[in-house]
Amino acid sequence: MTKFRPCIDLHDGKVKQIVGGSLRDDGTGLRENFVSDQSAAAFAARYRADALTGGHVIKLGQGNDDAAREALAAFPGGLHIGGGITADNAETWLNHGASHVIVTSWLFDAAGHFLDERLDALKRRVGADRLVLDLSCRRTATGWTVAMNRWQTLTDLHVTPQTLDRLAGSCAEFLIHAADVEGLCGGIDAELVTLLGAWGKCPMTYAGGVATIDDVRKVEQASGGKLDLTVGSALDLFGGHGVRYADLVAWNQRQ
Repeated sequence: MTKFRPCIDLHDGKVKQIVGGSLRDDGTGLRENFVSDQSAAAFAARYRADALTGGHVIKLGQGNDDAAREALAAFPGGLHIGGGITADNAETWLNHGASHVIVTSWLFDAAGHFLDERLDALKRRVGADRLVLDLSCRRTATGWTVAMNRWQTLTDLHVTPQTLDRLAGSCAEFLIHAADVEGLCGGIDAELVTLLGAWGKCPMTYAGGVATIDDVRKVEQASGGKLDLTVGSALDLFGGHGVRYADLVAWNQRQ
C-alpha cells in the first residue's frame, strides 16, 4: 500500500519548497514556492510525533549542515539524509542519526557517466541496507534519464526495468523525483509512476507534481500500491492549498 513519506528540503539553512530544476550554481533563476520561519528540527519533531518514518532531509547546496544535524537529532533513526553524500561523509551522517543516506551526483563523473566503483565503495562503507539511490530524472526522447547536479545535468543512466534490476541489490530503496513536474503542483507523471509500479521489486518513493489528494490516490492506483510518495509545494504544511497534512497522516493510519 502506498504511504506518505515526509520531506524537509533545506536551502541556505532554511526549510523551503523550490520549483524543481530552478536551483543553479550561479544562483540565478531560483523559484521559491515557500520559505518557512520554523526550523528543520521543528518539522522533524512533528513528523516524529505523527509517526511518519522514512522521510528525507535534502541539503540543496552549501550552508545546510547545521539545520540537517538538528533535524536528525529531533527524529533519530526516522529520516534519510541526502545532498552532497559521498563515501567519505556517509558514515558521519549515519552517526548523526540518519537511518539511511541518499546519493546521486557522487556516483557520476563530471560528464555524467555512472561509476560502478563509487557505488561499490559506498556499499563497503555503509552497507546496501542503509543506502538509498536517488534516480531523480527528466523525461527525454528515450523515456526518463537520471539528472544530477540539482537536476541540471543529464547522465548516461536511464530509468528502465533493466537499470532498476541492476542497481536494486546495491541499495535498500530508490528515491525518484520527476524533475520536470517537481514543485509545479500540476499533477503527477503517471507514466513514470506506472513504469515504477510495474517493476516494484524494492521500496521506492516518488515525488513530483502532487497537487491534490486525488493525485495521492492516483499514485497508489497507477503503481498498484508499490510506490510511496512525498508531497511538497501543494501541502498546507508548506503554504500550499491542495493537500492537507492531517489528511496524509490519516492516510498512513488507514494502512
